[in-house]
Amino acid sequence: MSRPLNFRQIEAFRAVMQTGTTTAAAAMLHTTQPSISRLLAQIQSATQLKLFDIQKGRLRPTQEARQLFETVQRHFLGLDRIEQSVAVMRKSGTGSLRLGCTPALGLSVMPQVVQAFSRLYPDVHVNLQTIGAHALREGLLHGLYDLVLTTTPIRDPQLNAAILHRGNAVCVMHPKHALAHKSSLHVRDLQDQVLLTLNADDEIFLQFQHTMQQHGIEAAATVETSYSVTICMMAMQGTGIGIVNPYVASVFERDLQILPLSPRCPVEVSMAFSGQTAPSVIAEQFATLLKNHFRDFGRQKAKPAH
Repeated sequence: MSRPLNFRQIEAFRAVMQTGTTTAAAAMLHTTQPSISRLLAQIQSATQLKLFDIQKGRLRPTQEARQLFETVQRHFLGLDRIEQSVAVMRKSGTGSLRLGCTPALGLSVMPQVVQAFSRLYPDVHVNLQTIGAHALREGLLHGLYDLVLTTTPIRDPQLNAAILHRGNAVCVMHPKHALAHKSSLHVRDLQDQVLLTLNADDEIFLQFQHTMQQHGIEAAATVETSYSVTICMMAMQGTGIGIVNPYVASVFERDLQILPLSPRCPVEVSMAFSGQTAPSVIAEQFATLLKNHFRDFGRQKAKPAH
């Protein structure tokens, strides 16, 4: 080959092979018949191959032309797939969204936000996994998630993390509990009560335990568990007073008495992306919906502790 082919020459050759005439090829490519004829002459000169002959005034492709056309078709089919992929991403981002969150947020926050997201992007496949904060961090570092949400602080220079909402732990109890009539609870009110708490390595538990120790408060008994949902379910049975984050408590507001606790035990919800890969359009859209959700939650649910 004496000269490289350009895309316009290949496109003209393909159009002629598809339509059978230079006139039809010109209409297909929105150009003129002389322009197509000129491009065919150029491609034959560049390849040093006879690609067509003329029989009774009609173009007739040679065997070399048919072989070249097969190669060209594979190239254009690849381009078509690229165009289709771009169209999908233009419409709905990457086409899939991989989310991770802690179990409490998977019960309280994520269902509402995923529903709002699915209304906007009905064709996007959403994968939501609810696991512990450490596994979420590791999964994000290894590219398993596009976005994670947790009530445990995420500190890692390889991740882009931001605090979405700051709240305070609340007390949950059966509506007929002896303390349910109060507008809020001070830690002193918990003296000799049965307390339902998260495990000893949980951020809320550590803050709550420190506050109890500062005020010299001792529980009558303690029931410890891994999940805030379990605490709420036990509180519904009248087992004791639970200390949980306000997001999971809001799910049970019809069945439980929820009271602010003082001194406050702060709870922060953090959202994180990988620091190595820029977030997709749909991941950014989901993040926006999360921000809107917590903005509305703060307006509707926040109650000052006294």
